[in-house]
Amino acid sequence: MKTEQLHFLNEDQVREHLQMTELIPAMEKALIGFSAGEVTQPVRSVLNVERSGGFLGLMPALTPHGLGLKAVTFYPSNAERGMPTHIAMIFLVEPETGAPLAIMDGRLITEMRTAAVSVAATKLLAPKNAKILAILGSGVQAHSHVEALRLVRNFEEIRVWSPTRKHAEQFAQEIGATATSAEEAVRGADVIVTATSSKTPVLKGAWLKPGCHVNAIGACRPDWRELDDDAMSNVVFVDSRDGALKESGDVILSGGKIYAEVGEALAGKIPSRATETTIFKSLGMAVEDIAAALLVYRSFISAAGLSTD
Repeated sequence: MKTEQLHFLNEDQVREHLQMTELIPAMEKALIGFSAGEVTQPVRSVLNVERSGGFLGLMPALTPHGLGLKAVTFYPSNAERGMPTHIAMIFLVEPETGAPLAIMDGRLITEMRTAAVSVAATKLLAPKNAKILAILGSGVQAHSHVEALRLVRNFEEIRVWSPTRKHAEQFAQEIGATATSAEEAVRGADVIVTATSSKTPVLKGAWLKPGCHVNAIGACRPDWRELDDDAMSNVVFVDSRDGALKESGDVILSGGKIYAEVGEALAGKIPSRATETTIFKSLGMAVEDIAAALLVYRSFISAAGLSTD
């Protein structure tokens, strides 16, 4: 890829050039490549901002097709301000020369690629005839996951719980779901998504239907939890072993055993054990952001009539 101009893309431009139907297979390929050792990616570097309860994360990666860095802030208290809890920028670089190619808004990319990765895990691990979806949470990731998961499973019922009842009811109305308690949402559900800012478990393993699949999206710090020890005693997949052992409170504090990286299962290197109760602990990786940013960049350049040769 070679261009003479550094391009700046805002969120609207990213939205125009990023399609979920293209993003899902790109995430599958990125996960497989990461687990196959084709990616150079240090574990996320995190700078805590204690006075505000937030943090800044730096996420670089070199992939077979791209090089770049995402800088992301996570401030849970922003939800009370009517602001996004995650704000990010992605810096895309030409791997051969180090020349900058693009700086683009990363908030939407983070939102969409996280859901796309959950879809990749759900396609592999969830029951093929899954009918009931439970969403614990009502924020950006909850919305994104409902939209994306509907692409791969035909849900007849969606149940929603949120720490704030009003938010749960509003979310449920928007997506045609039912707002209920966390336990009532989860019991009997085939696919469950936990997408909260909780620091203590909101999902109990005792509620889980045998053979269901859980996408655990929140609890991105080593002392935060969304799932209790019982839930974590099931078949646990992660995006990155190194990342989970450093960042996931669900894994670290439960002492739960990691069965595999989801990329290993997607590549067919290990059995998926999809008939068992499965947990996918998603922390997010730079390789996912770079792959998504490359989709945006290539579409943008093509639409502009420019060349990347």
